[in-house]
Amino acid sequence: MTHPVSRTILLLDIERFSDRDDVEQAYLRRMLYDVTDRALETAGIDETLRARADRGDSVMELIDANAPVTALLRALLTEVPVQLRAMNRMASRSAQMRLRGVVAGGYVAVDDLDGWVGSDLNHACRLLDAALLRAALRERPGDFALCVSDSVYQGVVRHDHPGVPAADFHQVTVGTKNGPLTAWLHGPVPSAGEDHGERGTGEAPGGSGDRPAPAARRGAAAPGPVLDVNGGSVSFGGGYVAGDQHGVSGGRVTGDVVMGSKADGDRS
Repeated sequence: MTHPVSRTILLLDIERFSDRDDVEQAYLRRMLYDVTDRALETAGIDETLRARADRGDSVMELIDANAPVTALLRALLTEVPVQLRAMNRMASRSAQMRLRGVVAGGYVAVDDLDGWVGSDLNHACRLLDAALLRAALRERPGDFALCVSDSVYQGVVRHDHPGVPAADFHQVTVGTKNGPLTAWLHGPVPSAGEDHGERGTGEAPGGSGDRPAPAARRGAAAPGPVLDVNGGSVSFGGGYVAGDQHGVSGGRVTGDVVMGSKADGDRS
């Protein structure tokens, strides 16, 4: 095995790859390679500075530590969405491609079987497979969701380089079998998932500078159980349900419903 060396780790994975047939999968793999190559070319990262490992529905790139991470992130945030939008505009629904991406840094060694080993690489793979990153992509109108490791955020992103706005990254906590991992998600944090943590240099959710939640701005009721009484009346008391209930189905009650003691019901 070689000595561990410092590398930038880039992972890209196709959403819902296993739902496609063999012909569609072969097409999507070609498109994944094209998107990856163009993004790295845009970042000015020559093939001599890269090593690639094929993972079927995903691609792993080890990038020389001398290659600029700022240029890589800028290309991922600009070039990849443009490419995906152009491809998907002309593709049938079954051939459209959406990607999850991770950029991490750390030490990786290559063994005698040309395999890559290292805890930093393992952590990057767990970020790529995290439920939170999958949820982020599902909830977005765009075709790309990017997450960076804490080391990449602290070393590069938080300094707010041109084209890599630190305020657009939000701290999240990803649960793994080896414990929680801190990472930084670009764009909105999904509404469902694991511990979402806090924002980067932008305002923290729930802080005094936050805008009201969309539901509050519209005057919508707070989340909770909903009782729909169709044509009946409702009164509340101390724990008894009575009255003329004719039909309770799918969360909808038709008729009069009394919640209280039986005596309360008689008085109503």
